Amino acid sequence: MKKIALVLLLPLLTMAQEKSTPAAPKQTGKYDTNKFSQMYDVLATPNMFRTASGAPGPAYYQQQADYKIDIELDDKNSKLSGSETVTYTNNSPDTLEYLWVQLDQNQQAKTSQSPLAESQKIDPVLPAEKFASDYLKEKADRGFHIEYVKDAKGTPLSYTINQTMMRINLPVPMKPGSTFVFSTKWWYNINNYRKEGGRSGYELFEKDGNKIYVIAQFYPRMAVYNDVEGWQNMQFWGSGEFALPFGNFDVNITVPADHVIDATGELLNRAEVFTPAQVKRYELAQKSFDKPVVIVTQEEATATEKGFSDKKKTWRFSAKNVRDFGIASSRKFIYDAMAVKLSNKVVMAESVYPKEANPLWGETSTMTVAHTLKSYSSHTFDYPYPKAVSVSAEDQGMEYPMICWNFGRPDENGVTSEQVKNGMIGVVIHEVGHNFFPMIVNSDERQWTWMDEGLNSFMEYMAEQELGTNFPSRRGPAKNIVPYMSGDQKFLEPIMSNSENIYQFGNNAYGKPATGLNILRETVMGRELFDHAFKVYANRWKFKHPTPEDFFRTMENASAFDLDWFFRGWFYSTDFVDIGVEDVKQYYVSETATSDLKEVKVRKGRFGLDKGPFVYLVSGQNSELNPKDKKALKIDDVKLLSDYINQNLSADEKASLKSPKYFYEVTFNKPGGMIMPILVEITYEDDTKESFKYPAQIWRKNNDTAKKVYATAKAIKQIQIDPKLETADIDVTNNTWPKQETKSKFD
Repeated sequence: MKKIALVLLLPLLTMAQEKSTPAAPKQTGKYDTNKFSQMYDVLATPNMFRTASGAPGPAYYQQQADYKIDIELDDKNSKLSGSETVTYTNNSPDTLEYLWVQLDQNQQAKTSQSPLAESQKIDPVLPAEKFASDYLKEKADRGFHIEYVKDAKGTPLSYTINQTMMRINLPVPMKPGSTFVFSTKWWYNINNYRKEGGRSGYELFEKDGNKIYVIAQFYPRMAVYNDVEGWQNMQFWGSGEFALPFGNFDVNITVPADHVIDATGELLNRAEVFTPAQVKRYELAQKSFDKPVVIVTQEEATATEKGFSDKKKTWRFSAKNVRDFGIASSRKFIYDAMAVKLSNKVVMAESVYPKEANPLWGETSTMTVAHTLKSYSSHTFDYPYPKAVSVSAEDQGMEYPMICWNFGRPDENGVTSEQVKNGMIGVVIHEVGHNFFPMIVNSDERQWTWMDEGLNSFMEYMAEQELGTNFPSRRGPAKNIVPYMSGDQKFLEPIMSNSENIYQFGNNAYGKPATGLNILRETVMGRELFDHAFKVYANRWKFKHPTPEDFFRTMENASAFDLDWFFRGWFYSTDFVDIGVEDVKQYYVSETATSDLKEVKVRKGRFGLDKGPFVYLVSGQNSELNPKDKKALKIDDVKLLSDYINQNLSADEKASLKSPKYFYEVTFNKPGGMIMPILVEITYEDDTKESFKYPAQIWRKNNDTAKKVYATAKAIKQIQIDPKLETADIDVTNNTWPKQETKSKFD
């Protein structure tokens, strides 16, 4: 049987594309030479607590903190006072000499270190109120006032307060498996969060003198003790949120008798705090799956907000297996609810809001809560709690188990712009979604903001797109993160940075992780593999405390997809994506060897020895190539090929042959440091298109360039990389051949 060897030679057309691009960050060690090296150098060593597969190990443990809390809201003085009894269970194998308790309200105290740690500058133009606040007024009395800390017998306990942390010195060390009961009593002045800032507080309505209270971090909360770092007692500086153990809560909340409350947990005394008519409406809401039922009407709320009751009422809530507790209280609240059917249970979607939030909130909030529960449950696990509540609190976006505060209201005429409406829908999805990450999949927000905000922003993006309204998602689409990733490297840091050390918090902790997960799902792994692995992670770590390593390892282990190159680049570096078309060469088939082929040696292999005769692929620019030979290939014109086919192939084999007429060698380059698959779209002379996807592993042996050969039936008119902007490529001017002139912003 005759053998044919094909020799590639010299370019017809070279399109070298020059550009100016930011310098890639300096890398060191193995990552500098091989970006596909495994992450053994940066991941924690697997052990009996956390396995190499990313699952909890046989020795995994977590502590439990159960609370019985009584609080009272003094509406006239905006003051909260309370007492609590904590039952702390030591499930660790360690003996504990002391306990650490979080006092997050102290971040706003006069003695807070947070303002001292921030640089300042003079603002030359200030409103009078701002000038007075900054330079004239005494700082408000904020922070916890601890009245006592006692053991179960009422004996005072020794304790030390270090800013936002309180160490309780145990009289006898806690052995593994033991419990310790202690009680505290405290009070603090509630802040006006719209003027002073903060993740909770009150909103004052100047026209009627009423307030909406969104109350959180309101009680001394147990810190996390785990196998990773012992006590997580990092101070609360303001950005890094919270790390908390799970437990059971019984909370009694005493407020003015005309207030309406919603909170974490199930309401135990509904008949005592609502009217009979309102109780019946709630019972109707429990059977309404298509739209909300208004339980406290706008007319009722408007009438109530005109008076300020001097009587009191106590609301009783119970919550099981939650990590925290949040409360919303006001006499202004309208209250609606509806039922949501998940795969194996029914839960309630609820909203509370003032009349100033209508008609937007009545039409949108609870429906959005219901959609969020369905979307997130489909991608992770069925929402396990009995309800999810959305609270209208302007200038807020904050989450707690079963309850969250959300911004977005109409103007004074009740008119809502599309921007405000979409912003409100987005924040409701995001904050309700936090029930899954980190309220249930309970990551350490104080250390790794991206593990809750980033994962949740990705889930938010999917839920927004599943609305079916072409929702203008801010975070998730790859093109939206390009301005950040192409920015000045001095103001960028890896996603794997502590929450307090981030310049651009929203882009780093929300946008970039969400975009990375979206790229993994849509472009790198595909939805089937990604969705399975992501669901495995969520179910492995629901009601537990995962670390970044647990996430990275699970995503690989459950998919058989090597992602170390992606996690190393996207999460541990500030590399950016930039892939371009560097060179395009066209070849023609010839039976005549040109002079520059004299020294070419044909590779030995399955085609045998380096003996002719040969078919040559020769550059059209070669001066020895006869112009009449610069034409599309026809098999009959090349006797060697024609003879081979006729003599060696059956009729069926001939029928299945491809018929390439044009031959191209394309060189792709990678000015950016971040590895990414190469997505190529070819447009042919008849304007038909064909897409090619080359996995990231194409860069394994050459981090700078990669080549692909295209033997096509039609001439290529255009080659474009990443035509749908899926990879966050920061410079698209080098993505097209022939090079296209890009219009300036002025044009």
